Amino acid sequence: MKKYIITIEETVSQDFVVFADDDEEAKTIAIENYKNEKFVLEPGNLEAKQMLMRNLTDHEITEWIEF
Repeated sequence: MKKYIITIEETVSQDFVVFADDDEEAKTIAIENYKNEKFVLEPGNLEAKQMLMRNLTDHEITEWIEF
């Protein structure tokens, strides 16, 4: 029996409203809100998911596989 490590990556998205005078200020506000956990993505808005498999027995790695 072979041993595998499976890595799963998910991409989620959610919209947030920011009031700012320009793009740079909006980006700064969004980053600060995210860091301060004011912007928290809710589960359920899954955009994409993919998997990578590493075979530890044969030292093989697959490409990322969407599933």
